[in-house]
Amino acid sequence: MSETVVDLHQCQDLALDGLHRSLGARMGPFSGYTMPLHYEQGILAEHLHCRRSAALFDVSHMGQAVLSGRNIAETLETVCPGSLKELKPGRQRYTLVLNDRGGILDDIMVANMGAGSDGQHRWLCVTNAGNKQVIFPVLKSLAGPDISITFPDRILLALQGPRAGRVLSHFAPAAASMVFMDAGPLTLDGIPCFVTRSGYTGEDGFEISAPTSHAERLMRHLLEHPDVNIAGLGARDTLRLEAGLPLHGADITPETTPVEADLTFAIGKRRRSNAGFPGADIILSQIQDRPPRLRVGILPEGRAPARAGTVIQAPDGTPVGTITSGSFSPTLERPIAMGYVDTAFSKPGTNLNLLIRGRTVQAHAVKLPFVAHRYHRG
Repeated sequence: MSETVVDLHQCQDLALDGLHRSLGARMGPFSGYTMPLHYEQGILAEHLHCRRSAALFDVSHMGQAVLSGRNIAETLETVCPGSLKELKPGRQRYTLVLNDRGGILDDIMVANMGAGSDGQHRWLCVTNAGNKQVIFPVLKSLAGPDISITFPDRILLALQGPRAGRVLSHFAPAAASMVFMDAGPLTLDGIPCFVTRSGYTGEDGFEISAPTSHAERLMRHLLEHPDVNIAGLGARDTLRLEAGLPLHGADITPETTPVEADLTFAIGKRRRSNAGFPGADIILSQIQDRPPRLRVGILPEGRAPARAGTVIQAPDGTPVGTITSGSFSPTLERPIAMGYVDTAFSKPGTNLNLLIRGRTVQAHAVKLPFVAHRYHRG
């Protein structure tokens, strides 16, 4: 999470702000919003409950945009490197919006919603909150005679954990048949929702887009299930770090290419042959010849976490990189981190030093994730 000090009066409240406060949330700033950081049980308990059962996060700060019309996949491919033309209705994909240097403006989720009753095809794009001012104009620029764009008044909830499937199936039996990255309409407590089987914790789970007018009713309804506990942004951050998932603005930025970020999987096979996306020459060259640096997992020795900005050194003291995310892992009960190192030092097992609070701490590079993903693939 960002550690920048922000005046809360300058932040926008979530639609469910009052409910969060009534549930005992400690609120704090994040990406221009006043967010629930954690509740009375604390980050550790919320994190472990997500790993063992099901946790409910309010992620309504994320941006939601719907593209309607024809040739949407082809149009999105002009700004994203993913093979989106192959994405079938009822499926979702992780992709990236790039600048002309191959830098990552944002990592987004796109879902092919299929054709509506009016025959128009629709795609849902979910962006990071801090990047809405950048990505929404990019999406607007794609609009024209064949494509329109709307920004629906909807909230977004993330139900995450090994019991998430059982929980949502209790409310909507059709959820049981969904597998990882499936997307489609579900009715929850009479509320029409658009649901994807996805999330950003490394666990099985669902992201639920629903009309803001029904937000409180839906959240209270889900919290009634005995397996579900509320969780805040702090636990979401430690969960995604354990899962080796990058946070835009910290681990990936407009100065970071997908190859450097270890996100080459997001560049479709067809796109590597045909290019046609921003920064293709730079990115394809890095795929072939390796980039100058790589994002890696790092395990420090001892108990002191290595926070963002920590200098990474070679064993001889030469600076070779920087930590971008670091924390104490509740699951592993030890500090973990990830960051960028010169490619020559990226091999798992490579010995490194970290400068933590003025002292040198030994560490080594590891392959991500720290905690294995448990997505439901059927």
